[in-house]
Amino acid sequence: MYRNLEECIVDLEKNGHLVRIKEEVDPYLEMASIHLKAYEAQGPALLFENVKGSKYRAVSNLFGTVERSKFIFRDTMESVQDIIALRNDPMKALKNPIKHVKTGFTATTALPAKKSGLPAGMEEIKLSDIPSIKHWPMDGGGFITLPQVYSEDPEKPGIMNSNLGMYRVQLDGNEYVKDQEVGLHYQIHRGIGVHQDKAVKKGEPLKVSIFIGGPPAHTLSAVMPLPEGLSEMTFAGLLAGRRFRYSYVDGFCVSQDADFVITGEIHPGETKPEGPFGDHLGYYSLTHEFPLMKVHKVFARTNAILPFTVVGRPPQEDTSFGDLIHEITGSAIKQEVPGVKEVHAVDAAGVHPLLFAIGSERYTPYQTVKQPAEILTIANRILGTGQLSLAKYLFITAEEDKPLDTRKEEDFLTYILERMDLHRDLHFQTNTTIDTLDYSGTGLNTGSKVVFAAYGEKKRDLCTDVPEALQEFQAKWVMPGVVAIQTSEYKDYALAQQELKELSEAIQAKGPVPTCPMIILCDNSAFMSENVSNFLWATFTRSNPSHDIHGVNSYYENKHWGCDNLIIDARIKTHHAPPLVLDPTVEKNVERFFVKGASLGELKG
Repeated sequence: MYRNLEECIVDLEKNGHLVRIKEEVDPYLEMASIHLKAYEAQGPALLFENVKGSKYRAVSNLFGTVERSKFIFRDTMESVQDIIALRNDPMKALKNPIKHVKTGFTATTALPAKKSGLPAGMEEIKLSDIPSIKHWPMDGGGFITLPQVYSEDPEKPGIMNSNLGMYRVQLDGNEYVKDQEVGLHYQIHRGIGVHQDKAVKKGEPLKVSIFIGGPPAHTLSAVMPLPEGLSEMTFAGLLAGRRFRYSYVDGFCVSQDADFVITGEIHPGETKPEGPFGDHLGYYSLTHEFPLMKVHKVFARTNAILPFTVVGRPPQEDTSFGDLIHEITGSAIKQEVPGVKEVHAVDAAGVHPLLFAIGSERYTPYQTVKQPAEILTIANRILGTGQLSLAKYLFITAEEDKPLDTRKEEDFLTYILERMDLHRDLHFQTNTTIDTLDYSGTGLNTGSKVVFAAYGEKKRDLCTDVPEALQEFQAKWVMPGVVAIQTSEYKDYALAQQELKELSEAIQAKGPVPTCPMIILCDNSAFMSENVSNFLWATFTRSNPSHDIHGVNSYYENKHWGCDNLIIDARIKTHHAPPLVLDPTVEKNVERFFVKGASLGELKG
């Protein structure tokens, strides 16, 4: 159990999980580049001891592998899993009180502990003293990527009615006044957005504290999808094995164990341009107006360490975050959405765009034909639940004669495509909300969703090569039942409509192609077919269901759309954000850290 970040770093180094980088490193792109290489090699955590332009150190890749994350939380993870399980089923404790005595003792660490004033060794600093790390070449400035953003409910103030979330923080750049302003990027349905809405209605500013560092449990708590009624602050204590210690300074909450604390206010109606920022979908999120936080004071511990991560096209460190969260929360989704057995946000597709799910199909005994029924009601519940509501594509089925695993992505999608009735089993939601970071839609936060449901007997054998009818279209086989067709680059929506109409008619003229239910229109069929990861990423991050799904022999009947073969236009569109590309000069410069005798010389070998 770590009291602070320093203790964690010492423990990781002692056990071979961390390397110190002693050479001077530039926070402008170099630190991020080194981190990306270390993560890709499944390498150690990195402690940057000599950050150019700052007296403070920085650490990254703490959660770079699930194994290292489990090591960090080895003393508390099992008991926390027990408590979350009890939260889902409290009758367990009543049925077996002896077994759950330990859980009761663990729960004593849940309640936050209030202290007075600043902790010893914490001093006031300037915002610009914090290392300003720029991750990707087009980023609008330096960002804090592992913040714990704290706010309280204006109607019910106090730590037990607070929200702790991980919303990126832009430290500088754009129009921000140096040392006086930072940008916060979050969606209005998130906890802090609800608090801000209440503050606006009361006509008062929202007090916000940004905690950075501290015990790793505090960082993880900011991203945990917790059961209703279990706050991030209590979870932070449970996972840390030590009560969350806090105080109030000038009316702002201060974490006693954080390495850095930034306090300030969000005033009603005050925004400034935030971004661009290289994001976890593998593209930039562009510049938009987001809430402006006016800085009150900034504090730092003596010898503070700045934790950071780098996001980009998956997999990245946040992939390991997701795997750890899945392991801790276990069956929580089953309690939140009755009838669901499993939901998997597909990391290769950027997490939010694509969901695979397994539900129950208990209505079937009352039907003469096996077809999706209950799973359609479950699909609506899934798309209305928390961050799952950001999804654009949901593939859902129910188990019959054999168990399914949504994490075996090619097998699961194959199962769906074998059984889906393209005339019946596609269900669209148009003019709705999608992820703020997703630029495939019709505007910021605006796009569409589609549910692909499948249940019943196998309807088709899927192609294991390009069907003869598609061979003249520069087609490449991707996976069973999926073929990619390369065509000219996207110009505009009207032209795309005509192109897809002509393609659909040309395929229809060749005759039915029942073995290939899904055709992907793309810019580069060799890339699309190289591996399933490329297919999942490019297809589901580059398409908006309502606008980019077309079909061979498509038709409407009673407002329902169906077709013989799906065609998804996954070309890069003119309104899309640019993909993330590393700076070649920086890539060459950082090679000095990986040569023999350098801090990371052994990693390259």
